[in-house]
Amino acid sequence: MSERLVIVGNGMAPGRMLEHLFEAAPGRFEVTIFNAEPRVNYNRLMLSPVLSGEKSYAEIITHGDEWYAEHGVTLHKSAPVTQIDRAAKRVQSRNGLVAEYDHLVIATGSSPFIPPVPGHQLAGVVTYRDLDDVDKMLAAGRGSSIVVIGGGLLGLEAAAGLKLRGMDVTVLHLASTLMERQLDPAAGYLLEKAFVDRGVRVITQANTKQVLGQDRVEGVELSDGTVIACSMVVMAVGIRPASALAKESGLAVNRGIVVDDQMRTDDPHIFALGECAEHRGICYGLVAPLYEMGQVLASTLVGVPASYQGSVTSTKLKVTGIDLFSAGDFGEGEDREEIVLRDASAGIYKRLVLKDDRIIGAVLYGETSDGPWFFDLLKRGVDTREMRDTLVFGQAYQGGTPLDPMAAVAALPDEAEICGCNGVCKGKITSTITGKGLTGLDGVRAHTKASASCGSCTHLVEQLLHLTLGAGYNPAAVQPMCGCTEYGHDDVRRLIIAKGLKSIPAVMQELEWKTSCGCAKCRPALNYYLVSDWPGEYEDDGQSRFINERVHANIQKDGTYSVVPRMWGGMTNPKELRAIADVADKFAIPAVKVTGGQRIDLLGVKKEDLPGVWADLNAAGMVSGAAYAKGLRTVKTCVGSDWCRFGTQDSTGLGIRIEKFMWGAWTPAKLKLAVSGCPRNCAEATCKDIGVICVDSGYDIHFAGAAGLDIKGTELLCHANTEDEALEIIVALTQLYREQGRYLERIYKWAKRVGTPSILANVVDDRDKRRAYYERFVYSQQFAQVDPWQERVNGKDAHEFAALAEFGMPVAAE
Repeated sequence: MSERLVIVGNGMAPGRMLEHLFEAAPGRFEVTIFNAEPRVNYNRLMLSPVLSGEKSYAEIITHGDEWYAEHGVTLHKSAPVTQIDRAAKRVQSRNGLVAEYDHLVIATGSSPFIPPVPGHQLAGVVTYRDLDDVDKMLAAGRGSSIVVIGGGLLGLEAAAGLKLRGMDVTVLHLASTLMERQLDPAAGYLLEKAFVDRGVRVITQANTKQVLGQDRVEGVELSDGTVIACSMVVMAVGIRPASALAKESGLAVNRGIVVDDQMRTDDPHIFALGECAEHRGICYGLVAPLYEMGQVLASTLVGVPASYQGSVTSTKLKVTGIDLFSAGDFGEGEDREEIVLRDASAGIYKRLVLKDDRIIGAVLYGETSDGPWFFDLLKRGVDTREMRDTLVFGQAYQGGTPLDPMAAVAALPDEAEICGCNGVCKGKITSTITGKGLTGLDGVRAHTKASASCGSCTHLVEQLLHLTLGAGYNPAAVQPMCGCTEYGHDDVRRLIIAKGLKSIPAVMQELEWKTSCGCAKCRPALNYYLVSDWPGEYEDDGQSRFINERVHANIQKDGTYSVVPRMWGGMTNPKELRAIADVADKFAIPAVKVTGGQRIDLLGVKKEDLPGVWADLNAAGMVSGAAYAKGLRTVKTCVGSDWCRFGTQDSTGLGIRIEKFMWGAWTPAKLKLAVSGCPRNCAEATCKDIGVICVDSGYDIHFAGAAGLDIKGTELLCHANTEDEALEIIVALTQLYREQGRYLERIYKWAKRVGTPSILANVVDDRDKRRAYYERFVYSQQFAQVDPWQERVNGKDAHEFAALAEFGMPVAAE
């Protein structure tokens, strides 16, 4: 008969414990989980990328509903447990659900601490612990003023995410430097500077006196009288173990629920796990110790001797572009020595704290690749005397000269931690590669979770793949488009041409798709490839496009849409502006915004109003700006020689000419261009997909820039002597990208993959090839330059914009 295992809480610690349990004893336990949240288990470490928009909720799910079904787990969502009857060995949830247990695991996590300052209960005061908190913060909207109280790990991750979402953020921190528990003052200074450079205001030694407002937040007042206006306050000052349920049940509780080395409470049938547990007087709030606890508890439940001895922890800030690592004790003392490396120009700071020639603390800022190595030396208490002179330079420099990186990773012991987010050591990765026959990064992520969260350890995991598989590891091996096919993007495109495949069903049939209709990954890609490869022969399949491209407007978080009419080269006129104003009034559009691409954005348009809005804008001579499209978005310009004292060429005229020539074209990903009239570059052409810098002798053509999640300056492609030559080169480059780019691959990623020499050979060096690419683009434009707004005003896809029918009871009953 199965043993009844009841778990209170569904966070990362019990999730990892269950993975070990099901691996060790499949079918032995009948598992019931009570989860206070209305969802499955997800990776809370990745809440910050969700907040910043770098990941979606779906991407951070650890165990989906199918996982629970596969393992026979009963998961009660939105069911916090309110009572434990230890005598009857029974728990009851707030909504009346009851479960009896043979073993009970309490994994209630922690609760955010909210300082009891006046106003802390106002609407608009939020914490940062779960997905609901993320949704509350995002609801504030772009342009909102947010105050984050707390400059620790969570507070700074929240501040960075909110800033990326377009909010005005101020961080208040009580101590004199940020993250003072994990960083020394020097690293804290560098971290503060990095946040200020990102546009986040930081106030240290800030003592909050009160939160201002009547019914909701209006500002924050500090003890020195400073007032900061804001519409939301994020409290991120610390956490407390959520131990109230255990205390009410009569279990031993100090700060957390007291457990022994087997994670057992003072009731032999009840265990505690994660942030709510207190082991040898310590409560842990980082993920690696929680995973170690989970492994020990799984072993204990199946009768295998195991003992949790406590953990040494390390910290890594999960903010894109800021590299920071901290571990151990970095306080000063007479019995301690330190080794410091500073490189001001590179923004690098490294400090190692030693006692008796052994590392007891490490702080790395700006360059953190040696963090796992230093952490391993710290945990093992390695005597560093023989490497003292080169220690701070990292593992690769031991012996005085740089080592082969493969030799460095090979030297790591099996117990060395590779993935801090998921607590995965080197030995686990290499044994899984061998035991499961893994051949690539995706397999390692699926089976060990190493590199599956923040991704900072990816290079180490790839080195372990090289080390374990030798010549058998080929990181350039073809990755399938999706689970529906074994073919990669390049092979699919090649076979579409070679076999003359001109419909999605034909592709799926001839290339032996594994599913009947494809999926959300392959259908949009196939639709693009067919549109691009067979202009005039393949009819665009709207149902294979994402919602924004289907309705030719960008959906917003409240279900309304934004409409951006095209303004050639960023130019407009009074007639167009009057039409925009009239449309905003007529349809009660709540927001009108000037975009960074020199366009005007109408925000908050109801779906059923879209055809009417488009009709009025069409009447003023305006067409779709394709702000939703995997295609040409904008050609940004400066005023050039028409108005500017420094302008060398007519940048505005060239920008208008390019945009009128290229609008309507679909590309693998969005395409943004700019033309600057002189090297002062007012149109910011050197961070665009394609940019033109006008000079006295003609036009310097740049490409492969980025200014989003990735920041990258452009590369100089070539020089054109005339405007006609510049246009031909730009169009040919775009067509080459259209034919070679993989769906959703931005131009800078395509350029890196195929190499600049290949692009030069096709577009610059061989004029006949360039002309052929140019002419193919021109041919495709006769089918592409149709305004989708006008088509829908005339009735195309009318079902997309019809209001939902309302049925009364008699009709519904029928």
